[in-house]
Formats: sequence, structure tokens, C-alpha cells
Amino acid sequence: MRALEKQKLEDQDSERSQVEAAQLDPACFAELYENNFARVYAYVARRVRSREEAQDATADIFQKALVGLPRFEWRGLPFAAWLLGIASNVLSDRWKHTLNQNEVEAHELEQIGIADNVEQRAMLYQLVEQLPDDQRLVIVRRFISQRSLREIASELNRSEGAIKQLQLRALQNLRDQMRSEHE
Repeated sequence: MRALEKQKLEDQDSERSQVEAAQLDPACFAELYENNFARVYAYVARRVRSREEAQDATADIFQKALVGLPRFEWRGLPFAAWLLGIASNVLSDRWKHTLNQNEVEAHELEQIGIADNVEQRAMLYQLVEQLPDDQRLVIVRRFISQRSLREIASELNRSEGAIKQLQLRALQNLRDQMRSEHE
């Protein structure tokens, strides 16, 4: 057991050294990229529809990571955790963009007489955006990214019960807000 703990500490020290080197010289970022690419790409690929989209999103994530690296603070967590946080934000931004595009398309359809509950979807989008961060994240992961409770719990390092509670609270908040909008 001690050998495993020692190896883990050595790995953390090595990764921390890599991060510090990359903060001083961005050319050293290549090693962090190589060490984390597969994990980030796999995370993204499970959440998007096409290989091209996964490649584009992964490129955006590492570009943002390189730009944000000077502000990165070592807190003892794996560097990949920071990268996955960036990935989550990139995917969320892409989802918002896609949703906005769909709203524009739906509006155009409505203009020619093909209404598809555009107002309700727009209102729901706005209400989801008003949820507390953790509730919004669970709703997006669960219903937009089609992730299971287990996957979300693992991703957020929480129990499935905690994720169920967040989902329940988020859905109740959405119901309450929709009722108040209709009154």
C-alpha cells in the first residue's frame, strides 16, 4: 500500500513540475497536452454527436487551457480535473450556441406558419440559465448531454443520491418558475 501512495505522490510532483514549467515556458505545454489528450478527448466524444465536433471542441479546450495556464493554481488535484472543468464550460457554450441557433430556426419556421412551441422552449432555456450552477450543470448533463446519474456523479465526484437531489431541486425550481411565469 505504501508503494502505491509513494507512486501517487511522485506522479503528483511530476505533474506539478510539468505545470510550473509550462507556466514559465508555454512550449512545455506540449507534455501536458500529450499526457491529458486522450482523457479530454474521451470526455468530449461521449458528449457530442460527431468526431469532427469532438476534435474541434478538444482543440478549443486545450487552446483555452494554454491561454489560462498562467492563472492556474496548483491545489493538489490532477491537472486533468482543471482541463475537464474547461471542457465542461466549452461544451456548455457550444450547447448554448446550438440552442440559440435552433431558436432562430424555430422562429423562422414560425414565420412561415410552422410553430413548434418556440416561446415555451425559449422560456425554458432562460429558466435553466437562472438555476444555481450545480443544478444547471446537472440538468444540462442529464437532459441535453443524455448522461446517466452514475456518469454525472462520477464526473462531479458526488454520490448518485446527491445528483438525484440536485436534479429534483432543479426540476422543482423550473416547475415553480414556469408556474409563476404563467400567473
